[in-house]
Amino acid sequence: MRRADKVQRIAQILDTLYPEPAVPLRHRDPFTLLVAVVLSAQSTDKKVNEITPRLFARAPDAASLARLQLAEIQELIRQVGLAPTKARHLKAMAERLVREHAGQVPRDLAALERLPGVGHKTASVVMVQAFGEPAFPVDTHIHRLAARWGLSAGRSRERTERDLKKLFPPEQWGKRHLQMILFGREHCPARGHDPARCPICSWAAPRRRGRHEAARRARPRRRTRTGSRRAG
Repeated sequence: MRRADKVQRIAQILDTLYPEPAVPLRHRDPFTLLVAVVLSAQSTDKKVNEITPRLFARAPDAASLARLQLAEIQELIRQVGLAPTKARHLKAMAERLVREHAGQVPRDLAALERLPGVGHKTASVVMVQAFGEPAFPVDTHIHRLAARWGLSAGRSRERTERDLKKLFPPEQWGKRHLQMILFGREHCPARGHDPARCPICSWAAPRRRGRHEAARRARPRRRTRTGSRRAG
């Protein structure tokens, strides 16, 4: 199958399954989206959505977040992973927004990436989902799916981002990003994945990758020191 035909078929499946994908992190403006995305690292969207209402009630904007004591921020977000580090990043990020951007989230990728705790993926999410600017955020899940589907060599997330941007038109990047996240959660998980039953991997996965995943599933589990069994 030609690459262009594969991409078109994948797009049709994603559009059928998720015609209007919504941002899974609850937010009301660019600032609350930025905070939620920072909190989502190594945490589930569900957990982030549980703790942000209290946080945003106390700090609905950068100025109010910058005024909070670090200990209070940490207490408000303590249920998410890496809470102490994220609390420091959020306070420093809010202080810089107030100091350098009049308390507003900049509509500029490079400026976003200079904020404490904000990497390229987080900045890309804000650019495309808050401002509607063309960006294709690639996290570990999208990186995995692109490799499974033969859309990228999968050597790095940077390479995957470049490859996906070439395959899909810019006006689709935001939607495809969300669709791939939802598809990965429901049909294409990192573990226990059966390519033969996947709506896309079953026909799109390169043969060599399909054999590799089949071999991983067939590999016997190793016993841990406690006697339980785990995947090798």
